[in-house]
Amino acid sequence: MTLPYPSGTILSDTRAHLRKLDEARRHIRHRHAAGLPLHNLSGLERRIDLPEVDPWILDDEWSGALYAEPLHELGLEHLGGQSGRDDILVTNRLTAALYAAMQVTVRPGDTVVGVSPTYSHPAVTRAVRDAGGLLVETTVAGLAETLAAQQNVSVVALTRLAVTYDALATGDLRRVVELAHAHGALVVVDDAGGARVGPAVLDQPRTLEFGADLGATGLDKYGVGGPRVGLLGGRTDLVALARARAFELGTECRPALYPAVAQTLQDYRPQRVRDLVAQTHEVSAALRDRLGDWVEQTPFITRLPGAAVQAELARREPIAPIAPIEATAALAMTLLRDHGLLTVHFAGMPPGTDALLIKFLPPETIALLGGPAAFAAAVDDALDQAAAAVTDLATTRALLHGP
Repeated sequence: MTLPYPSGTILSDTRAHLRKLDEARRHIRHRHAAGLPLHNLSGLERRIDLPEVDPWILDDEWSGALYAEPLHELGLEHLGGQSGRDDILVTNRLTAALYAAMQVTVRPGDTVVGVSPTYSHPAVTRAVRDAGGLLVETTVAGLAETLAAQQNVSVVALTRLAVTYDALATGDLRRVVELAHAHGALVVVDDAGGARVGPAVLDQPRTLEFGADLGATGLDKYGVGGPRVGLLGGRTDLVALARARAFELGTECRPALYPAVAQTLQDYRPQRVRDLVAQTHEVSAALRDRLGDWVEQTPFITRLPGAAVQAELARREPIAPIAPIEATAALAMTLLRDHGLLTVHFAGMPPGTDALLIKFLPPETIALLGGPAAFAAAVDDALDQAAAAVTDLATTRALLHGP
């Protein structure tokens, strides 16, 4: 695995995380069968809201023909592209969009320089690795020196909004593009959530408006309603290469989903992003009031760092020697099992961080729970229950992987 945090004894590889996901889904089935509430608090929307269309259209052949052109225009508008200069590609996931982008911009032996507020997402790391490149991480301040020191730099992989939910300033975005292009490198933007958070909250340009050659976002993230697909946009010649590679790999989006993709792009409103952030801030205040200052708040989300969760569990009960990622997993599993609260910990396997992220919470869902204080009470209770369950490795394994 290529992860920014240490693995544990139980959660040692991707297979172990997938087994954890199986256990989470078992709890979902149980709660659903028992008529118990389930609430999506992952900050992601992965449903499929289809417009009222003739079922005949929901076929790869017919949807591909009827929706490709309008989807092209909607995708360009969403990313800030220009017709004639730019094109778009819809893939089966954001990871697939980044993968295709690196496949056609990175040659074996090339260096890719990653620039972000903290670190590049594992989806970028793996995409560079599988293209035969070497990823070298740096900061905006260190970019010029890094470019001068490295050989064969073909791409600068720019992350506007990191997995830690720290963001780059607009001036930094433009500076990275300027330096990369002056060095002869392409700029590929991992704009997973930044494609909407940047313009809606920070009043920044859209993905293709600050000079990037390619940029990708996920349409399950922050203000859009799903489905879980990737949207890649950028220079027409580069997108044509990426489209061909995606089709070769079988990672393009099935055209039968095009009506739902078009609908979510049509329905997108920046105010929804601002409302999600405002609700998250209210929940953050309730969590800090209840749990203390170890709860971290960024301008957009709330973080329960893995090491801090581990320390809090140990404060409540003597616990087994588990890794921070396993402590977070125990808390997330208990929240789901006992309270029906699905968090982002179960969204990607393995997670991109060992923190439990509380982010982009729908106000209507928090209202159903009884408000921010009720959510904080559920987290407090789940910490008690998780602490009691991880007193030794056997009980921890049972919690994360089932009996």
